Amino acid sequence: MLPAVETLGLTRRFGALTAVSELSLSVAAGSIFGLLGPNGAGKTTTIKMLTTMLPPSAGTARVSGFDTVRRPVDVRRSIGYVSQMLSADGALTGYENLLLFARLYAIPRQARRQRILDALEFMALTESANMIVRNYSGGMIRRLEIAQSMMHRPAVLFLDEPTIGLDPVARHAVWAHLRQLRDQYGTTILMTTHDMEEADALCETIAIMNLSRAVAIGSPAALKAQVGPQANLDDVFIYYAGGSIEHGGNYRDTAQTRRTASRLS
Repeated sequence: MLPAVETLGLTRRFGALTAVSELSLSVAAGSIFGLLGPNGAGKTTTIKMLTTMLPPSAGTARVSGFDTVRRPVDVRRSIGYVSQMLSADGALTGYENLLLFARLYAIPRQARRQRILDALEFMALTESANMIVRNYSGGMIRRLEIAQSMMHRPAVLFLDEPTIGLDPVARHAVWAHLRQLRDQYGTTILMTTHDMEEADALCETIAIMNLSRAVAIGSPAALKAQVGPQANLDDVFIYYAGGSIEHGGNYRDTAQTRRTASRLS
């Protein structure tokens, strides 16, 4: 089976700055893949290239078998994307949000209602379908956003910090739904996270990026074994990324993280 996502020497430069350098990854279809690293490591730039929002400066990337430069429209049709930015309209109900996305994805009129009902049930939002979204909890908002991104049933789902700002109960609920997407629909999930517990619990494979490069790739168990017999994923991150696990970053990074946590709290 062909990889769901594959990059070869993927590189992105901004003038003299190299944000991503010669990145080569292979993400198995139907798996959950974690992209880890401190802010500034190149994770967001990588996601932007894979979702066709940025062209690479060098190298190639294929998503669902489509070259991201030569076949960008086909790539977009085959993916879903949930960013840290708010994508649900707080003035609409959950049902109305999903209807809006069904129209945006050109889902046939006769199929929309059932597709929406299925999505609400799958994300455990049926009882909240007619509630105004501004009254949703953070976990409910995140589940609705995932439902929105899955309306067209994409083969690959990209998630940027899917549980940032959520309490432990809501976080574990999102994890359960992501596993269901993989197991029930065969959806490939590529996610960024700073949460080592999340990466260890969800991801079959992780790549740790630092200073624009992938410095370690493997299963959580294999990477922990490389570092030491008692190592946890925190130790792995510190060993390969060369520092403590924190969001760090600049003023813009910090402001974005706090905005995301605030709107989901």
